[in-house]
Amino acid sequence: MEHPLLEAKALVKIFPGVRALKGVSMTLRSGEVLAVIGENGAGKSTLMKILAGVQQPDSGGIFIEGKLARIDSVQHALSQRIALIHQELNLADNLDVAANIFLGREKLRFGLIDKARQRREARPLLAAVGLDVDPAVLVSTLSIGQQQMVEIAKALSVNARVLIMDEPTSSLSSHESENLFKVIRDLRSRGVSIVYISHRLGEVRALADRVTVLRDGANAGELSRDEITHDAMVKLMVGRDLSQFYPHEVHESGAAVLEVEGLRTPAHPAQQLSFSVCAGEIVGVAGLVGAGRTELLTTLFGVTPAIGGSIQIAGRSVTPVSPLQAIAAGLALVPEDRKKQGVVLEMAVRDNLSLASLRRDQRHGMIDRRQAAELSGEMIAALKIKTPDGRQPVQFLSGGNQQKVVLGKWLALRPRVLLLDEPTRGIDIGAKQEIYKLMEELAGKGVAILFVSSEMEEILGMSDRVLVMHEGRITGELVRGELTEESVMHLATGSTLAAA
Repeated sequence: MEHPLLEAKALVKIFPGVRALKGVSMTLRSGEVLAVIGENGAGKSTLMKILAGVQQPDSGGIFIEGKLARIDSVQHALSQRIALIHQELNLADNLDVAANIFLGREKLRFGLIDKARQRREARPLLAAVGLDVDPAVLVSTLSIGQQQMVEIAKALSVNARVLIMDEPTSSLSSHESENLFKVIRDLRSRGVSIVYISHRLGEVRALADRVTVLRDGANAGELSRDEITHDAMVKLMVGRDLSQFYPHEVHESGAAVLEVEGLRTPAHPAQQLSFSVCAGEIVGVAGLVGAGRTELLTTLFGVTPAIGGSIQIAGRSVTPVSPLQAIAAGLALVPEDRKKQGVVLEMAVRDNLSLASLRRDQRHGMIDRRQAAELSGEMIAALKIKTPDGRQPVQFLSGGNQQKVVLGKWLALRPRVLLLDEPTRGIDIGAKQEIYKLMEELAGKGVAILFVSSEMEEILGMSDRVLVMHEGRITGELVRGELTEESVMHLATGSTLAAA
């Protein structure tokens, strides 16, 4: 029996506190397009990085044409003719196209780079991907779609027989995506094997010869060409049972506190977003990577001011063009990256807790230290922050306690609307449950909560309603009685509400 071109067997990868891959296996045949799909955090990118030599597995093996292969660096992967095109393109925009194609493998003459030879040899590679540009032009002058083709030409320059594409259309227009699909089909016809990662199931259905589905770091199933349907893919991507881990009770909501009409964000200026959140209501925002969820929250908070539409807080029109204006209007944002945007790691717990309140708690233009100490003590007690005392630097706290400090900083302002971006990312189970209880308590006190999460159970377990986003627009709204993993995933992958 002919061996697969590339095979991963029982790959295990463990990061501190996270088992990213739990014995994942995958096969890739010569001249086929294999799609690898799964929810956020399913292990797709980790698997691809292992295949491309960026990371090494803790156990398991990679086989090429039936023989165990040693791929412990990107250079080893390239020597085996395996190339990875990252979602974030790795091009030097200050160099010309030819220089990027041969970067690290420059053509030399008398010890110097032979630019004329590089540009000459780049032309057939560019022609192979349908890119009609001068190899001497700077990459910075090209569109994102054209840069994507330069990346593929770069992979072809090493005579790649396995091309791994991670979300290749995430930044492309529909026309650029169609051009990419033509190139993929042409490469397949020439015997190149392609591993294609995408959240866009319509693309997968159109391109893939087979589909491998990952869920929670493990294999969830595989679909052959005639089995690939939207419903079949969604069913394999989801399916976990919810435990009693979530303390959510439906509170009787009050009047609308946050009302958004026709909001246009800088990230997705063509899309208009309209929704509301009531007092005492917890509204989840679901979607896949690149859907525009974080951009929605940062626009509401004035980090990236809106370019259109209206925002009302408790019936009063506001258009925050800075976080200061958003705070004054009663908004608070707990950001996705707490270490970069939520806390100052070197500062003490008490100083972090009082940061957002400094303008309010001043006396004669000076920080009221006594007031700040009382405030921090109150928040440490209320949120059960585990710290020897308020003078402890935040960097020495656990991830869960750091997150509580971020929350406490904003809760000290008693906001009307609390925006939470991935509120439990990177914290342990016990700390997660404490965050959920806190969300419940705040909703019970009438705070309107809008939260983004990539964890499906969290969205289903804690939401009164869910807004589902896809490519910058809200594709549907689900009330609690309609919430299932499948209904959310249908909307998150671009289906209509009726289909969900």
